[in-house]
Amino acid sequence: MPTVLVIDDNPSVSLALEMLFSLHDIQTRSAETPEAGLELLARGGIDLVIQDMNFRADTTSGDEGVALFRQIRAQHPDMPVILLTAWTHLESAVDLVKAGAADYVAKPWDDHKMLASVNNLLELAEAQRELAARNADERRRRGALAQQHELRGLVYDDAATESVLSLALQVARSELPVLVTGPNGAGKEKFAEIIHHNSAVKSGPFVAVNCGALPSELIEAELFGAEPGAYTGAGNKTRTGKFEAADGGTLFLDEIGTLPPAGQVKLLRVLETGRFQRLGGNQERTVRVRVVSATNADLAAMIADGQFREDLYYRLNAIELRLPPLAKRPRDILPLARHFLPADKKFTEGAERALLRHAWPGNVRELRNSVQRAALLSGERIEAEALGLPSVAGHAPASGDEPDRATIEAALQRNGGVLAQAAADLGLSRQALYRRLDRLGIPRG
Repeated sequence: MPTVLVIDDNPSVSLALEMLFSLHDIQTRSAETPEAGLELLARGGIDLVIQDMNFRADTTSGDEGVALFRQIRAQHPDMPVILLTAWTHLESAVDLVKAGAADYVAKPWDDHKMLASVNNLLELAEAQRELAARNADERRRRGALAQQHELRGLVYDDAATESVLSLALQVARSELPVLVTGPNGAGKEKFAEIIHHNSAVKSGPFVAVNCGALPSELIEAELFGAEPGAYTGAGNKTRTGKFEAADGGTLFLDEIGTLPPAGQVKLLRVLETGRFQRLGGNQERTVRVRVVSATNADLAAMIADGQFREDLYYRLNAIELRLPPLAKRPRDILPLARHFLPADKKFTEGAERALLRHAWPGNVRELRNSVQRAALLSGERIEAEALGLPSVAGHAPASGDEPDRATIEAALQRNGGVLAQAAADLGLSRQALYRRLDRLGIPRG
């Protein structure tokens, strides 16, 4: 049962509030002086404070209430405080709300409004405690991951990314090929590095090849090497391929869907046997290589169109890591943006809202480029306009607009998953937000 502390020199006030709250399963404790109230707070077990602004019959300035509030804030910075105020103290109460008071209620109060304020604040406090507990668990878990594994400087805060990371670490010590799927710029190579550096071949080389960046006639030579004169422009020197360079380690094949048919045949053979021949050569060579490949293409559709070998697909896809786009892991956005920002610069609140609202079709690569460009063109504070994003005009939807999934997820991210705060941020009631979460399939937390 939640407990409210009433600090008021008038016992009838405490009694009236105790009777009101007892009807709604809220326990009340009372104190008639600031000193007694602070002593009760120090003992713990208080969820919310309702405090008067004056404590002596001959004072009406509200200074005592201001002093008490500041003491509570100093000793219990997260304690929600409602101010009981007469109209003569309204200005002081407004100033204290700006300083962190949760609300103010005029005397004589309306029972319905008082209960609404108390229940909202108790719900918010409970959500914040749950969030703090979850965050503490996450920090412990992620700290253990960082101590036990080589994460290659991965920056993340979203559960979706952590899920992919956990699977990557789980399969890293296997010798099976891994296929990392996801959109361009999402960070697939970073996960390939993590797999390598936590694998049984971590002491060997990590060799990355972007198949999509090479002309089709050169991909085979790049992967398997070439003998002198094997192709036009080959010259009179032997070319060592990436498989040989990666022997005893990991070969990362990015954009594997661009591999031409002849290269697909050779790759399938080396995956099955560990043997291959250089382009233009007859000598069979043997390597021991862990292959991690990546693609943003729909390989199943390419198989149906005859553009990609089905047997190769199943060889590459012994284990698949699906890396979501950045928009689907919104809690990663601000940690990544701050990571890309020079240490002597920081974002304004408006800039952070703009970062969270943007859809990031270019994913982490687009985010990095936007932040680095803004840092180059700005002083110490990075304003929203410097990011060059399509829309920086505030974060709440316009009146009458229906917030979409990205807007709701961004609001949840900004407010640490606290639904009451996210609803206010979006200009919705909690019930309206609940309906939208359920309709869109977004977990309530």
